[in-house]
Amino acid sequence: MVRYLRAVLFQLHWLLGLGAGLILAVVGVTGALLSYEDAIGEAFDADLIRVAPRAGDPLTPDALLARFHAQRPDTVANLTLSAEPATAAIVRLGRDPATGQRPPALYLDPYDGTVRGAARTEEAFATIRRLHRWLLLPGDGKGWGRTLTGASVVALLALLCTGLYLRWPKVMSLRIWLKPHLRQWGRPTYWSLHAVAGTWVLPVYLVIALSGLWWSFDGYREVVTALLTRGETITRMADGKPPAEKTNGPAAGRKDAAAKGEAAGGGRRKDEGLGSAGAPSLDAAWSAFRTADDGHFTRATLLLPAGLSGPVRIRSENRNGWRDDTRIEAASARILVREIGGERPLGVRIAGNMLDVHSGRIFGPLGPPVFLVAALTMPLFLVTGLLLYIGRRAAKARRRVQAGVSPTATSALSPRA
Repeated sequence: MVRYLRAVLFQLHWLLGLGAGLILAVVGVTGALLSYEDAIGEAFDADLIRVAPRAGDPLTPDALLARFHAQRPDTVANLTLSAEPATAAIVRLGRDPATGQRPPALYLDPYDGTVRGAARTEEAFATIRRLHRWLLLPGDGKGWGRTLTGASVVALLALLCTGLYLRWPKVMSLRIWLKPHLRQWGRPTYWSLHAVAGTWVLPVYLVIALSGLWWSFDGYREVVTALLTRGETITRMADGKPPAEKTNGPAAGRKDAAAKGEAAGGGRRKDEGLGSAGAPSLDAAWSAFRTADDGHFTRATLLLPAGLSGPVRIRSENRNGWRDDTRIEAASARILVREIGGERPLGVRIAGNMLDVHSGRIFGPLGPPVFLVAALTMPLFLVTGLLLYIGRRAAKARRRVQAGVSPTATSALSPRA
């Protein structure tokens, strides 16, 4: 019975590997690139990001946007300000009504509002992101690409489980499990690379797969959110007391949402934008945020409220690596809600920062490079698995010729098949 089970799992393992391997390799390599999108972008845009420090304070948000609109009539979706006075501000524009595409972000001189230039890598990474999530297939998140990547991630989970079972030894030895044997080139080396490397990256792939399904299936995300948060979140009013009404689920804290300029409260009127006529003033809200934050933020993004009477929402990255979420009444500068990322329950922090879980940033400084290496090794399993499959087929064909056995005489469930 055990031998038959191993034969079935072996067949399932190579079928899933050959079927989903190419997609997983593409997703792995593109994911590795996306995990260092900020670092790559900063390297290419270093001359635009760094500005010469000057006497006096940088412009306030309203003054900065007024200077921007004097140069360009574009509608601004959000404004990102840095705590470092020598770092350029960033404006992200609204989508083009005709094409639905968002133009690249623009860097502004924080002292005079001069447009320094557009982000050079943003369009390239937008294409890489679409390839990573939807395989560049029509329909993007509403097309077949999302389903295919989601199914491939499910296949990855099955590959991890079946691979672990098939490799489970009768004698436990760390040397056998963790040390590859590369002396004899050929199938033994391919198998050693496939099995040993798979053992090393198994826990990382498990985290990547379980977090990646968050974007593939809405039902999965809802269940995981409910399990992690249990309907709880930590919020703090201006007086330090919790609000009368508790919000369900995690506070929006994902970096990609802020980067895409999504508005707080579910939408934005087409004729409204930050700094446009009739839009609420941001200076009072920004001043209230700076007072409440007390110098802990490194970068903050101001998002336009859903309507003229809605609160200004400020998402900030603090020095301990977590993201805070502050909602401020624009007219009175009263802080309505202040959610401190580091003070939330662990489950809420995980659910609110799933992108950081997926990229390894949540595990500290060593997380991103470890996840990067694991993602880049994804093609290794496709190549070694394919070589092992071809080698088995060739060896089986030679045995048939030598024994004079008909090809139909070999069981389809044989582990050597």
